[in-house]
Amino acid sequence: MEDNLLKKLKNKLEENKKKLERELKSFAEKDKRPKGDWDTRYPKFDGGKMEEEADEVEEYSNLLPIENTLEIELEKVNRALEKIERGKYGICEKCKNPISEDRLKVYPRAVYCKKCQN
Repeated sequence: MEDNLLKKLKNKLEENKKKLERELKSFAEKDKRPKGDWDTRYPKFDGGKMEEEADEVEEYSNLLPIENTLEIELEKVNRALEKIERGKYGICEKCKNPISEDRLKVYPRAVYCKKCQN
């Protein structure tokens, strides 16, 4: 893979990482253990109305699957960035053949070639 393309893909991954972390920070806090884990902030109650507190708990419950999805996507981005650093980026984890540049341009965190993905 040519260096110019690799730099572009790395920049795209780093931008995606920042975006995912920004989204997570809007409603969750980074947990020290396990690595890469985030915790949705649980609402603090100050003796307000019961309906308002119930709404806050419902919102918390709705954010949990979003947190999980964002964590998974962030892990994929981090794995791709680590592969770039180790010189292993763009290699299919299943068949060990190169992943097409067209596929990586569309989905830079791909771990499988098109054939193995199907």
